[in-house]
Amino acid sequence: MAQGRRVERVAALVRREVSDLLVNGIRDERVHHGMVSVTTVDVAGDLQHCRIFVSVLGSEEDRQLVLAGLRAAAPYVRGELGRRLKLRRTPEVVFQLDQGLQRGTTVLSLLNQLERQRRDRGEIPAGSDDWAELAAAAGGDDASAAGLEPAAGPAEEPAAGPAATGSAALPPAGGAAEPGHEPLGLAADRADGSAEAG
Repeated sequence: MAQGRRVERVAALVRREVSDLLVNGIRDERVHHGMVSVTTVDVAGDLQHCRIFVSVLGSEEDRQLVLAGLRAAAPYVRGELGRRLKLRRTPEVVFQLDQGLQRGTTVLSLLNQLERQRRDRGEIPAGSDDWAELAAAAGGDDASAAGLEPAAGPAEEPAAGPAATGSAALPPAGGAAEPGHEPLGLAADRADGSAEAG
């Protein structure tokens, strides 16, 4: 269990240091062709190997240029990690492109395309969050067509009693309220110790 925490801690430190190196340390012009960010760092259990996943905002050509620059700078990055982290053995560094953002964008565009096709065919799926379309299909205004407003009817009057008048929140006439039954302001003041003794 301790080994797993150590690996996570080393991964977090590597991520922080590599992010700093991307901004201040690596001078290869290829690395600065797109906006680069470190998304994930995978460190092997024996701390000998480290895969650093980066995301590059830009064209495919920019991504390949940045990746080539990072791979060329890998020995420099490893040396800097060794100096900064002071590990017994500095892990071998391998840079890889993180495809997660691209996959997410692809999935979102496919979902949007599917939604447009359904709208074009006139299908409105049940449980759609688009209240305006539901209302237009039902022929009413937004809230009533979606079933959000209750039907008009006689208003119910609240029952008379301490809860209705608000008297349950007041302390008894002889002193302070019971613990747990104090007005909200007093309970919060006593919890953080800022209330003055009276």
